[in-house]
Amino acid sequence: MNYFDQSLSSIHKQLVNKEISAKDLTQQTLDNIKSVDNDINAFITVDDEGALKKAADVDAKGIDADNLLSGMPIAIKDNMVTKGLTTTAASKILENFKPIYDATAVDKLNKLGTITVGKTNMDEFAMGGSTENSAFKITHNPWDTTKVPGGSSGGSAAAVAAGEVIAALGSDTGGSIRQPASFNGVVGMKPTYGRVSRWGLIAFGSSLDQIGPITRNVSDNATIMNAIAGHDEHDLTSSTKEVPDFTSTLNKGVKGMKIGIPTEFMAQGLDDDIKQTVLDTAETFKKLGATVEEVSLPHTKYGVAAYYIISSSEASSNLQRFDGIRYGRRAKDVKDLEDLYVKSRSEGFGDEVKRRIMLGTFSLSAGFYDAYFKKAAQVRTLMINDFTNVFKDYDLILAPTAPTPAYGIGEDVSDPMTMYMNDVLTLPVNLAGLPGMSIPAGFSKGLPVGVQLIGRPYDELTVYQAGSAFEQETNFAKQTPKMGGNN
Repeated sequence: MNYFDQSLSSIHKQLVNKEISAKDLTQQTLDNIKSVDNDINAFITVDDEGALKKAADVDAKGIDADNLLSGMPIAIKDNMVTKGLTTTAASKILENFKPIYDATAVDKLNKLGTITVGKTNMDEFAMGGSTENSAFKITHNPWDTTKVPGGSSGGSAAAVAAGEVIAALGSDTGGSIRQPASFNGVVGMKPTYGRVSRWGLIAFGSSLDQIGPITRNVSDNATIMNAIAGHDEHDLTSSTKEVPDFTSTLNKGVKGMKIGIPTEFMAQGLDDDIKQTVLDTAETFKKLGATVEEVSLPHTKYGVAAYYIISSSEASSNLQRFDGIRYGRRAKDVKDLEDLYVKSRSEGFGDEVKRRIMLGTFSLSAGFYDAYFKKAAQVRTLMINDFTNVFKDYDLILAPTAPTPAYGIGEDVSDPMTMYMNDVLTLPVNLAGLPGMSIPAGFSKGLPVGVQLIGRPYDELTVYQAGSAFEQETNFAKQTPKMGGNN
C-alpha cells in the first residue's frame, strides 16, 4: 500500500469494492513499517498480532460503506492508553505498563473499526520539541534523517510523512502536533481545549493538553476529528458543545474571510524562508478572495515564560503518581519507603522530565507561588484577551508554525533555553485554548515548512475550510520525501 498516493476515501473505496481486505491492508501497513522504520524509528511498539486479529474481525463483520474509517490501520502516540498494549509515554518508569482500558479517543476510533498497528515514539511524557528526549530511541525526519522530526508527537508525524500509515493521533500541549507536522510536511490539528476528551491521555499539563489528528491532507484530518470529538462523561473538562461535521465546509473557499497576521509572530528570530512562506501564503489567500491584514497580539513576548511556569507546575503535580508502588518501574535494593520513591523516580525519569518537575515544584512552593505561578496565570489571561480582541474583527489568524525548518539531531537538545524558545509561535494557542492547524505551505533547503491557521474557540470548521482552500490551490501537500534526504 503506497500511502503517498492515497487518502482515506480512496482506500475506503478499495475496501468497499473488495479490491483489498482489511487484513491485507493491515499486513501491507505492517510491511511498510518493517521496510522503513529501521531508518525512521517512528514506533516504540508495533502490534502485528493484535492488528491482524482486529482486521480479520472487521473483515468478518464486513466493511461499513458509510464509514471512511472502517478497516483503516492507524498509529497512536504512546501517551494514550491502549488496553493490553504497552503504553510507555517514552519513559523508563512505564517501560512495561499494560493498561486495562482504552483512552476515549482511541475507543471512539476502535468502535468505528480502525485498527491500531502500533504506538509511536515521542519526547518523554510529551516534554520536548524534537523526539530526542525519548528513553528508547531518537526518531528521524523522513525528509532528511540527520534532522529531527519535531516533537513531542514526532513519531506520529514521521510515521505519516514516511508513508508508514495513513493517519496517526498525537497530543499537543505547547505545539506538539503542529510543530512536527510543519517539520514533516503533513497536516496537524490541535483542537479547541475541551473539544476532544483527555480521558486516558497520560497528563503533562492538564489545562493545556489536547489530542488531535495528523494526516497527509486536510480532508482526512477533518474526518478523524469527526470521530474523536465530543463530550465524554469521564472528562469533566470536555465540552458539551455540539460537534459539527468538520468536512461540511471543505469546498466553500475563503472568499470574504478576514485573516490577520500577528506582527509579533513575524519578528526577529524568524528564519527568512519561513517569513517568506507566510507572506506567500497570505498572497494565496488574497487571490482566493480573503482579506489579509496585520494585527497585534502584544503579550506574545511573555508567552514562553508563562507557558513553562504553568505547564511545569501542572506536570509536577501530575507526575506525583509515578512513585514505583502502584504501577511502573520499581527500584530494587531499597532501604525504606522514601528510598523507594527517590530511587524509582531517579532511575525512571529522564533529565528533561526532572528539570520540569523541579521548575514546577519551585513555582508552586510557598513564598514563590505569587511571584511565579500566579503571575503566569495573569499573563495567560492577558494573552486570551489579545486573541479575543483580534477575533472581534477577524475570522482567522495566519502565522508561522515554527521559527525554523527542522534542525539537526543533537544540535539543540543540550540547550534547554533554545529548545524552549522554539515553541514561541505555537504555545500561545494552548494558553488561550484555541484551535490551531499546521498545513504544508513551502520548503526551505529541501525541508518542509508549515504555516498555522488559528481559529476562534470551537471554530475548527473555519480552520478546516481555509486549510482546504489553500491545499486545493497549491501542491505542497502532495509532495513526498525521498527517504533520508536529497529532496
